[in-house]
Amino acid sequence: MDKKDIKKKKVLEALEKSLGVVTTAVRSVGIARSTFYKWLEEDKDFRKEVEDVQNIALDFAESQLHKQIREGSTAATIFLLKTKGKKRGYIEKTELAIDGNVQSTLIEWEPSNREE
Repeated sequence: MDKKDIKKKKVLEALEKSLGVVTTAVRSVGIARSTFYKWLEEDKDFRKEVEDVQNIALDFAESQLHKQIREGSTAATIFLLKTKGKKRGYIEKTELAIDGNVQSTLIEWEPSNREE
């Protein structure tokens, strides 16, 4: 394993600890963000591992949401229903009623010819 591979492994470990926060991870390892994104673009295996870490972070966030729901959080319950319960009708709709005539006005703008 060469130096770059060792750094990549350390970045992945730091990413997992920081729940996917790139800035925190690269600072702790001592590489530039641009290096991280270069590796992400050029190395498909590295990109796959980064995506796996991002999914772990998302799983953690979802578990926290479910914990809040179990604890009786109305806001967390509503959020889950709005995002995951759309197929069951848990969506917000905005109704717009327009009474009377609707008029459209065209406004044209022309730059001034005078020099300042």
